[in-house]
Amino acid sequence: MRSIFSTLALPLFAAAMFMPLAATGCAVHARVYDPYHHDYHVWATEEPYYTQWEHDTHRQDENFNKRSRDEQKQYWDWRHSHEDHDDNH
Repeated sequence: MRSIFSTLALPLFAAAMFMPLAATGCAVHARVYDPYHHDYHVWATEEPYYTQWEHDTHRQDENFNKRSRDEQKQYWDWRHSHEDHDDNH
């Protein structure tokens, strides 16, 4: 029993330490494709605009991916009309 534990302890410990870093790294660099304007946006910097759009259009807070295609298009149209010319693309 001791040999199984000692064999698995280091890989399990390493995985436990690495997973939070891997998950955070992926979320920060996630890019979202805007199929209506044919460009990419980094979601970490896009999210404040999305929150502003929800507020401005009196929508409930909802995950972008759960919105209908029509609402997603409305967001992208709104977003491009509020372009800030940052390096979001």
